[in-house]
Amino acid sequence: QAQVQENGGGLVQAGGSLRLSCAAFGSINTPGMGWFRQASGEEREFVAFINWRDGSPYYADSVMGRFTIGADNAKNTVYLHIHRAKPEDTAVYYCARWAGGSTVTTEAAYDSWGQGTEVTVSS
Repeated sequence: QAQVQENGGGLVQAGGSLRLSCAAFGSINTPGMGWFRQASGEEREFVAFINWRDGSPYYADSVMGRFTIGADNAKNTVYLHIHRAKPEDTAVYYCARWAGGSTVTTEAAYDSWGQGTEVTVSS
């Protein structure tokens, strides 16, 4: 069974940058990995997805042009670069293994979730 672990959260000023990482362990065997986030009092929402095989990304509209997802297949690690951070990016960020299917934006399409890493953007 696959396990994932996020790192890299912290405090960043508005307009700043931060890099989150997600290390995958065990039986990964997935064509993709995704990032979600959950702000306090809100539902968890999709942020970004990367096709593990060809590196093609997909982003939520809210982060398009500011976030970049990347992968290092040799290290079984996925990254999420946050650029031009906004206070509304404050949330706990989770990565998860995509289980396959026709969508990459819903939680149900993923298994093996990490514990999350907290990002706080100060204004």
